[in-house]
Amino acid sequence: TIDHRPSTIDHRPSTIDHPMTARTRCLILAVTLILLVGCDQASKDYAVDHLQQTTDDPLPFLGQTFLIKFAWNEGAFLSLFANLSDKARFVLLVLMNGLILGGLALALVLRTGWDKWSFTALALLLAGGIGNLIDRIWLGAVIDFMVIDLSGLTGIGWLKTGVFNVADIAITTGFLMLLPRLFGKEPPAPETTAEAAA
Repeated sequence: TIDHRPSTIDHRPSTIDHPMTARTRCLILAVTLILLVGCDQASKDYAVDHLQQTTDDPLPFLGQTFLIKFAWNEGAFLSLFANLSDKARFVLLVLMNGLILGGLALALVLRTGWDKWSFTALALLLAGGIGNLIDRIWLGAVIDFMVIDLSGLTGIGWLKTGVFNVADIAITTGFLMLLPRLFGKEPPAPETTAEAAA
């Protein structure tokens, strides 16, 4: 007998993030690096020229929630490793960091099978890392000039960031994007047309 029941095949568009072509990878990487590294370096140049006085007299915005406060950071994130000797910091934060970033760049360009979410996250990490590496090579320290302070709004004294820059924003964003993958979860899938209409 012929079964006339409706087929149960799901014809909705797939939400699987298909691997990117080499052209797409290079385009995303180039745009990310040019925009973020350029913005990071331009903002740091401005900070050096106009904001150094805010080291002792920060400029508040949005009440006291956002502060402009210039700082030279000789260490890594949140001044980690700042107390090491100059030679140790150079080996760790310039040579080793440069090798890691170079390896990441090669992997992004040459490796196939990247999905757009992971690739974009790693491209953000790379752009932020390069931005701060440029500072370390040419200046011996990273230029930071922004602080977010939520302690006044929440009453929690420790709820504020260290001093950061545009490169740190890119690094943090890339890391947060990778968290779902690190914990074995897929990033949010785009809604299909039918789902959006509902």
